[in-house]
Order: sequence, then structure tokens, then C-alpha cells
Amino acid sequence: MPESMENEPVSYEKASEELQFFGDVPFGITVQLGERRMNIGDILQLQIGSVISLSKSAGENVDVLINGRLVAFGEVMELEGSTGIRITELNFSE
Repeated sequence: MPESMENEPVSYEKASEELQFFGDVPFGITVQLGERRMNIGDILQLQIGSVISLSKSAGENVDVLINGRLVAFGEVMELEGSTGIRITELNFSE
């Protein structure tokens, strides 16, 4: 394959078409609301009712990861009495 084609970005549609063969392979999806680093002393003081502030503000998009890789952003929504994520942006660029 010529070098110029190796570095060409693959469209989502083309990648999706090529991966149809793997359609039944399960992957773990993680939705990350935010993150926080805490020292052990603070962690040991946590109790029921404690509040941990996160790096994101309420209303910001959450990160959607597949096998630890960021693939999309979404917003939290209520779905028939459960919580769901509405995808707002795909991130297959890497």
C-alpha cells in the first residue's frame, strides 16, 4: 500500500462497513462522569452521604469509552425509568 494511503483518515462509514464481520464481539463500554484524585486520608474519611466533587460541571458532556479508549461524548438522560446516555459527538479520529 502506498505510504500516502496509510496515513489517510478512514471515514466512520467505511470503518463501520469493514467491521461488520465483528458485529457480535462484546466490548465493555464505560461512561465516565468525571474524575478526581484524592489522598488516602481523605478517602478514609468518606462515609455515607459524603460528596466528592468532580472535574466536570453539571450539564457537561460525559466521556464514553470502549476498552479504555475515548470514542464519544454524550449527555445523561432518563430513559423509561433508567439512566441512559445520548451520544452527542463521535471521536474516532485516533
